[in-house]
Amino acid sequence: MDLLCCETTENENRAYADPALLDDERVLQNLLKTEERYAPSSSYFECVQRDISPLMRKIVAEWMLEVCEEQRCQDEVFPLSMNYLDRFLSICPIRKSQLQLLGTACLLLASKLRETVPLTADILVFYTDKSITLDDLWRWEQLVVSKLKWELSAVTPGDFLLHILRRLPVDSRAWDLLMVRRHAKTFIALSAREYKFSMYTPSMIAAASVAAALHGLDWTGKSGYGLSGLLDELTRITAIEQDYLQGCYEQIEEMVSQARSSNHQMSTNASDGTIAPTSLLGDQNTSQDKIMEHEKAGTPTDVRDVHF
Repeated sequence: MDLLCCETTENENRAYADPALLDDERVLQNLLKTEERYAPSSSYFECVQRDISPLMRKIVAEWMLEVCEEQRCQDEVFPLSMNYLDRFLSICPIRKSQLQLLGTACLLLASKLRETVPLTADILVFYTDKSITLDDLWRWEQLVVSKLKWELSAVTPGDFLLHILRRLPVDSRAWDLLMVRRHAKTFIALSAREYKFSMYTPSMIAAASVAAALHGLDWTGKSGYGLSGLLDELTRITAIEQDYLQGCYEQIEEMVSQARSSNHQMSTNASDGTIAPTSLLGDQNTSQDKIMEHEKAGTPTDVRDVHF
C-alpha cells in the first residue's frame, strides 16, 4: 500500500513520508511506549481546578481552533497545543481570567514546534482582541515550559495515522487514502475540543478516528470486513483492548452525529442566507475545510462573557 504523498498548502510543500520509518515496527512501538509520558490527568477538574469548568475549556479550545484554521496552521498544531493546555491544567490551578492567556501561550509553543514559520506573538495578541499584552504572553510561555519541564515533543493522535493506515488491508488503488486521512484528522481535531476524550490515549483516538473515517466511507461494507473486523485489525496493530477502542469509537460517532445535527440546525435557521456553514464531510478539498464551525466562540474573548 503506497502512502507516500506530498501535501501542498498555500505556502509550503510537506515532505514525503519515509517508508523506512513507516515499515519499521520499532517506530510504532516506541510511539506506543512513549505516549503515556505526555498524558494529562483525566480528572484535573475534580482534583486540581476550582475556578474553571469543562465548558470554559471547550470555549477556549474552539477559539484556539479558529485561530489555527484562519492562520492555516499544520494539522498537528491544535492537538499539540491542547495537550500542553491539559497537562498544565493537570498540575497548576488557575483563575478563569487566565484561561485564554494559557491557551494563547500553548498555541505559541505548539506552532514553534510544528510550524516551519510559527505564529508570532503579535498575531496571537491580536486574536485575543488585545485582552493580553506581549509581556503577559512571554511570561506565560516561560511558565508553561517550566511547569511541563520542557517536555514539549508530545505524542499526539496524528503521529499514529500513517502507521495505522500502512498496516491496514486498505487497497490504495481502490480507496483515496488522502480522503481517509483528512476525515480522521477532522475527527482528531473535533475530539481535542472535548474534555471527555482526555481519558483516551493518542493511539486510541487515532485508531478510533481511522475506524470512523473508514466506516463512514463504507470501506467496512465494501471490503467485507465489517466494523468488527476493522476493530479487530486495529486491536492487532495497536494492542489496544477492543472494549476501550469500541468505547472511543462510539464517542467519536456520537460527537460527529451531534455536530451534524447542530450544523443542520444552523442551516435551517439561516433563512436570510447570512449563515453558510460547511458540511463536516461535504467538501473533500482540504482537511481545513472539513473542520466545522460547531458551537464556535463568536469572539476571541467570549470565554470571559459566559455566565458561570
